[in-house]
Amino acid sequence: MNYEPQTKRLYRSSHDRQVSGVSGGLGEYFGVDPTLIRIAWVVAALATGPGALLVYALLAVIIPKAPADTFYV
Repeated sequence: MNYEPQTKRLYRSSHDRQVSGVSGGLGEYFGVDPTLIRIAWVVAALATGPGALLVYALLAVIIPKAPADTFYV
C-alpha cells in the first residue's frame, strides 16, 4: 500500500468569499468558521487602522487562489 501524507495548503477560498477569499481560506485551513475570522479582521482594522487592511491586501496578493477541484468541508 502506497501511503503519501497529504499536506495541508493555504489557499484563498473560491466558494466562501466576501471580498477576495482570504478569510474563507484561513477558516478552511485552520478549521474555524470564516465569520469569526472576518470579525477578527474588523476588530483589528478598528484597532490598528490601515495596518490590518494592509496585511489583508498583502495576503490577498500572496495567497494563491484555490484550484477548481479543491473543496474543503
